[in-house]
Amino acid sequence: MTSTERVSGHVLDNPALASLTGPHARFAERRGRVLRYPVDVSPWLALPDEPDTGDWADLAALAGPGAEVPLSGFVGRVPADWDITFQVEGVQFVDDGLAAAPEAEAVRLGPADVPEMLDLVARTQPGPFLPRTIELGTYLGIRRDGALVAMAGERLHPPGWTEISAVCTDPAHRGQGLATRLILAVAHGIRERGETPFLHTGARNTGAIRLYESLGFRLRRRTAFLAARPPARLAGGRPSVPVA
Repeated sequence: MTSTERVSGHVLDNPALASLTGPHARFAERRGRVLRYPVDVSPWLALPDEPDTGDWADLAALAGPGAEVPLSGFVGRVPADWDITFQVEGVQFVDDGLAAAPEAEAVRLGPADVPEMLDLVARTQPGPFLPRTIELGTYLGIRRDGALVAMAGERLHPPGWTEISAVCTDPAHRGQGLATRLILAVAHGIRERGETPFLHTGARNTGAIRLYESLGFRLRRRTAFLAARPPARLAGGRPSVPVA
């Protein structure tokens, strides 16, 4: 399956759209048919499956003049007059037999833990984690001598599915299986709600891919992570519309 192929009609084909029109609708900021999370929650935004010229103008207006627009998971064609500033191939994995289980050492993280979580993310670079990302779902961590040394949690939430994200371990504590234990613990909580875990990573992140496959994740599709800057003439767009 190439990065531009889609499995027709599945909520995971456009997971941000399914999230922001479903379980995460309370977070949605909308302009026309374009939706996004607040900028301090998540960089994920949602375009229609087949965006038209007006949708791209709305996206530019929502982002603001000169802004770089994240297009995580978008596998369509970016307009020729947009400047692609970042692009990397990605993969989407789904639960295909995880041995999900609670983790005795894991603690649930809350708002008071966010400064430590942001520090851990800054040192390990697992992907975007912002000051309010913790509001998207359950985050679990492992502490050693009081310090947060590993964490994992929930991000996108299409109906029936929950994404595992922000999996990271302090370099001084790697090799102890902490990430594995937290992934399986987060997956256990997702399964307890009757939902199915999934996740994304970079296609060249071979270490993470080997780990996910060994745990029981299966490659579902190839995708892309990119960012682009619109031309200045797209600063207008259609009027904002309240989210229903």
